[in-house]
Amino acid sequence: MAVKIADLKNNLSRHLARVRRGSEITVYDRNTPVARILPYRAGDGRTATGPGAAADEATERVALLAKQGVLSAGRPEAVSEWVEAHAPIRRPARSPGAVDTLLKMRRESRR
Repeated sequence: MAVKIADLKNNLSRHLARVRRGSEITVYDRNTPVARILPYRAGDGRTATGPGAAADEATERVALLAKQGVLSAGRPEAVSEWVEAHAPIRRPARSPGAVDTLLKMRRESRR
């Protein structure tokens, strides 16, 4: 079953009742699928709940991708090496900041 975000928000209880009966829902944002809602099944490996559940699921997903060869473990020191090699860019003295530039652009666009 396909549902747009607005319809899902307006009829959430009705759609969740369908999911409880076994239906799957694909959620669309402007004709682009963005999510899928599946019925919960005990014992499918998704029994963890609480604040750490998402982190556990992400760790499992990363492990699966590594096993499939999609990604590999990086070097922990690589981040500090990159930061050292890429010094922050300094804007010239007395030049306007990003907020000042944005405000100026907005004022000019209203004319």
